[in-house]
Parts: sequence; C-alpha cells; structure tokens
Amino acid sequence: MAKIRKRGSSYQIDYFDPTGKRVRQSFGKRKDAEQELGKRVSLIGENRYLDVKKDYTTTLKELLTKYEENYKLQISFNGLKKYCIENFKNYFGEDTLLANIRYVDLETYRNHLIQKITRHGTKRADASVNREIATLCHVFSKAVEWDMIEQNPFNKGKSLLLKLNNQRVIYLTEEEIIRLIKECRPQEHLYHVVTCALNTGLRKGDILQLKWEQIRNGFIYPDRDTATKKRREIPINEDLAQMFKEIRKKQGLTSKYVFTYHARTIQRIDRAFKGALRRAGIENFRFHDLRHTFASHLIMRGASLKEVQELLGHKTMTMTLRYAHLSQEHKKKAVGLLNGLTGSIKTDMSQNCHISDSENLQVSNLLKLQ
Repeated sequence: MAKIRKRGSSYQIDYFDPTGKRVRQSFGKRKDAEQELGKRVSLIGENRYLDVKKDYTTTLKELLTKYEENYKLQISFNGLKKYCIENFKNYFGEDTLLANIRYVDLETYRNHLIQKITRHGTKRADASVNREIATLCHVFSKAVEWDMIEQNPFNKGKSLLLKLNNQRVIYLTEEEIIRLIKECRPQEHLYHVVTCALNTGLRKGDILQLKWEQIRNGFIYPDRDTATKKRREIPINEDLAQMFKEIRKKQGLTSKYVFTYHARTIQRIDRAFKGALRRAGIENFRFHDLRHTFASHLIMRGASLKEVQELLGHKTMTMTLRYAHLSQEHKKKAVGLLNGLTGSIKTDMSQNCHISDSENLQVSNLLKLQ
C-alpha cells in the first residue's frame, strides 16, 4: 500500500512498483511527496509506470551534480555559478524532482530574488537577478541535452529576465583622471591597475589575471571574452608600454602575472580604489566606469564607434551606441568654432536684399521650429 511518512525534516514516499520492487524516496516538502506519489500511483493504475519519463525520477541534486562536473573548470564557476547552485538547492530542495519544478515556480523564484536583501541592506540589482536566472535557465537547458528532462520549464512562458537600462555611462573628465591617478600613486599596485584600465578598457578580472605571456608584439591578448566567446587583441600605447617596462624591470622573472602586490597575485582592490576615489572627491563611480571612461575619451578624440566596439569586445553595435552622443556633442563644438566666419557675408546680403519685417519674423519662427 502506498503511503507517506515523515522522517526527520523530510517526507518519504513508500510503495511497491508493478514488478514487486519496494520503492522509497524522500522529499523536502510534504506537498512534493504527495504530488509525486499520486502521479506514480496513477501511472501504475494506467499500466504506464514502466514507461515513466526520466524527469519523473531525476532530482535537482542529480542535475546540479552533473552540471558541476561539467562546468567546474569554467572561469566563472567558483564565483557566480557556485553561489547560484547553493541558492537553487536551498530554495527548491535537493530532493525535488525536476518534473515538479514548473514555470510558475521559476517566476516565483525570480520575484523572490528581486525582493532579496543583500548583505549591505539593499535590494539586489536587476543585473544580478538576471545573472542568477540565466544560470538556472542554462542548468535546465543542459538537462534537456543530457536527457534528464523532456522540456525546459523556462520555455513554457515568456522570458523571466528583467529589462535593464544599460544606458548608464559615467566617465571621468581629464581633470578627474589626473586627480584619481594622483591619489592612486602612493599605492603602486593600485596605480598600475587603474592606469591599465584607463588605457585598455579591460574589465577588472581580466586585468588582475593578466599574465606576461598575454603581452606580445605590442598587443594584449586577454582570455576569451565570457560574453562573446571571441578572442580580442588590445593595442598597447606608449604610456602603457612604458609602465609595463617599469613593472617588468622591478619584478624580474619572479611572477607570471603582470600585476602583483608584495610578490603575490592581487585578489581584490575594492577598498583601496574606494579610498582613492574618496580622496580625489569623486562620487558615484565604480571600477567598471573606467571602461566607460576609456571608450568615452576615445570617441571624443575621434575614434569611430566601430573601433570602440572592437576594442571593448561588444558582440553587436547596440552596446557601443551608448557613446554615440559624445561624438555628436564634440562635432557640434567643432562646428561652433566657425561662428562668425560668415558674419560679414550675412551683413553684406542684408544690405543688398530688401526683406520686410514680416518676412524676417517668418524666418525667425522657422529657425526656432528647427
């Protein structure tokens, strides 16, 4: 006879399958145990039990274990993905069957993340929520490919990713760059890292993990971009080349990494960077905004959007277009330098042409509309 019994903090289903084999399985929640037992009893009654789909018997723990086996060597695994996997286990329960995780459960989890408070007492950023949801979607996509479930539950509704406002472009002026560099100089390792960011537009992780073997023939070759899966090459300008020579001379051959602190690889610079910003009087600025600063000053000094796209490693022009207005503003300033050039021509024309007051008013109104 099929039954459910409570064992510690879990609930165990207990029944005999059509072959006479006794089956016992535990679940974290009573409702999950009841649903699964009801489903299996129904399959036995319909003589379809032996044709049961794999997702009726595969647990979330089995899927996440398989996922970790295949992706544990991925660069982002020990950071983001390991954190996400623990969250999935805690929220859904390790023993939960994949078949019992529905689209509504995924949407509820997304909304739970939106309201979740960070360790700093604030709500999670939309981008942070999206990264976790994207990871979970990838987990279920692999489950389909690995024949662990029939269909990805994410495909049963609209996208659960939040729409982001990616137009935030905060960059330092030349005067602010000078102030920041001045405050970074006392901490040599911070000065080197910030200088590299301003001259290459590389992300913080790429800079801190940069190896000497990635610098050759006047270019930096970062690791394959995690977003576009493409390799890039970043030209080294004279300022950066000189800094690399100084670092190399001081290091000798003691480290395979370019940026070190007391002969050790730099793990974090957050506190030092915030201190330098505070002393420089710069507010509401993140390290990633150095990347925006790099791109913004390239545009303002005449680089094309296509060139900036390639240097930043953007897959499409959409992300790069956020800098387009900077190019337009500087074009306006450039043309503004010609003010007065044709002033004498206008004066001569006004003397030779008889324009009535009413016509002058019409022209003025037309210019205002434009």
